[in-house]
Amino acid sequence: MGGDQLVSYLAGEGFDEEHGEIVRTEEHALFAQMIAEVQPFAGARGLMEDLKARGGKLVLASSAPPEDMAYYLDLLDARDLADGWTDASTVQRTKPAPDLVEAALELVGGGPAVMIGDSTWDCEAAKAAKVKTIAVRTGGFGADELQEAGAIAVFESIEELRERLSETPFG
Repeated sequence: MGGDQLVSYLAGEGFDEEHGEIVRTEEHALFAQMIAEVQPFAGARGLMEDLKARGGKLVLASSAPPEDMAYYLDLLDARDLADGWTDASTVQRTKPAPDLVEAALELVGGGPAVMIGDSTWDCEAAKAAKVKTIAVRTGGFGADELQEAGAIAVFESIEELRERLSETPFG
């Protein structure tokens, strides 16, 4: 969930209208001080390679601002691997709105798609865009929460998903 939605989600619409911009600005400044501590989950790059090896298109869709997305792309060395990416600057609303998923689909010309996500917001965004979601429990959500939000399958880790990829629509 991007900052455009998070403040009102946590503190209410009135608070967001009155203080939202300053909260988003301060959060961004604090996160910028810590972004170097971000590390990819084990198997993240390998999963992207596995998906590409199966002939699929790979689009990364994040609610992050563009400068954070650039950092993540470099961290994963994903610029040449991905068929494209979307971030908060490319849409009007971030997850759980479907805008990022729809923008990702547009980048690859539409067609059948499956999203891999780790939050209920990922599942809700994909469901609203009529895209199936496979969830990984790296986002701190329970399997029941992810399934309730629309996940067709839930894996404990990226490594487990990689080991069982043949059991998914990516088969």
